[in-house]
Amino acid sequence: MLLEQAIADFFNGYFSTHERSPKTKVAYRSDLDQLAAYAQKGFALASLDPAFIENWAAELRLRQYSPASMRRKIVVLKVFCSYWVRKGTLAESPFWRVKLSFGRAHQLPRALSESDMRGLLAQATQSQSASLIPRKGSILAKGKLPESSLRAYRALRNLALVDLLFATGMRVGEVSSLNLDDFAISDSVFRVKGKGGRDRLAFVVDEQTMRIQREHVELRRHLTSESPALFVNACGARLSTQGIANIISQFRKDAGIERHITPHMLRHTVATLLLRNGVDIRVVQEFLGHASIATTQRYTHITKDHLIEVLRKRHPSFTLRVAS
Repeated sequence: MLLEQAIADFFNGYFSTHERSPKTKVAYRSDLDQLAAYAQKGFALASLDPAFIENWAAELRLRQYSPASMRRKIVVLKVFCSYWVRKGTLAESPFWRVKLSFGRAHQLPRALSESDMRGLLAQATQSQSASLIPRKGSILAKGKLPESSLRAYRALRNLALVDLLFATGMRVGEVSSLNLDDFAISDSVFRVKGKGGRDRLAFVVDEQTMRIQREHVELRRHLTSESPALFVNACGARLSTQGIANIISQFRKDAGIERHITPHMLRHTVATLLLRNGVDIRVVQEFLGHASIATTQRYTHITKDHLIEVLRKRHPSFTLRVAS
């Protein structure tokens, strides 16, 4: 079997039996297409041996891919080879004789300062407060909002988005994937379709956040839309991750915050502040939906920096030590 055919069959088989996000599928396609281009046409699947894999890894290094990118591409190739071993096309995986090391890139999560986070939330609240939203009456009963009310709805939607990202620490893709029926209002909880098929519950503990989410859902249900999505765009379709990023970017500009802000930075910010406030790391792991606590431990580097900074300013040894 040729490698190109094996890749096509892999996508038809593997993704029909494994629940993966569209983003994951796109990443697999990109990595395997890159592999096929390196192997060139006419390359046989059986020729995937340790020497080929090591040469490909060397090529990636020459192209100056980051350790994280190289590691991801190799993991995709491992999944691909394991699939064909299970199918019986490959007698064994070539990886059992391969040992690769890409080094580690210690990229710390980028979190916002408390003042920037406060400014972002304040801007979202201010933008929503400037719009009057009808709560009751004939307009809502008809199930169609006029343009002025649609603008007001979007302001409430944008506030609900920012508030939810910070309150629950959800990934931007998880928020985009939420449906109306994923929000159990009576229990103040969201059902989250997590990364890698790991679903979890996201609890809302702040009454102000709960009020915002209830008001958003109330108006969202009166929008004419075929989409089951909780958050929709101007066309009534599911709001994309890029659409959410654009909303955050606009709030940043309106609030006069100079640094670039992504939706994922809100997740980093709440995780950092939870640890800084003394929350147990395993609680934060569950809160974020991390499969491994090692991922959560990245945030402890930031909280340690904060701890050292505070100690240098407030430690009693600076005032009690006798001068020598």
